[in-house]
Amino acid sequence: MSPRFLLSFLVISLFGLAGSLPDSVAEEGVIVEGAGYTLHNTESIKGHDEQKVAKDPVCDSSRKPKILRVEPDEASPGQTITIKGENFGTRDCFRGVAFSAAGPTKIDYKFVNDTTIEVTVPEVQPGMSFIDVVAGGGNARSKAFLVQAK
Repeated sequence: MSPRFLLSFLVISLFGLAGSLPDSVAEEGVIVEGAGYTLHNTESIKGHDEQKVAKDPVCDSSRKPKILRVEPDEASPGQTITIKGENFGTRDCFRGVAFSAAGPTKIDYKFVNDTTIEVTVPEVQPGMSFIDVVAGGGNARSKAFLVQAK
């Protein structure tokens, strides 16, 4: 067989198969039923609950939080401390507080405003710990904080 014959056969075969492609394959710009969000049974951003989307808070991710001071700078487990800073965001956008000495323990806190958080020192071993504040704009870490013995 000549190379020209093989090339012609290949082209004819490919065009012949084009008519038997599955429905999910289409030319660019053609709308295919079952594509997009519905292809993988994923909920669309719009359509299911537009009221919920409209009520979601808009968090400013460009405002990185900063801890300016922790008052007092040492406390025992169970005592309340105040974290002063900036760009903590809104109550809806604030994510939480963590102590490096507490690991994944849930920390009790009260969001006061964009610059103030009240925190209960968790039950941890006495010693130095860092305090992290997580807000819509990211994470901020305090200077070393002394957890005193009970």
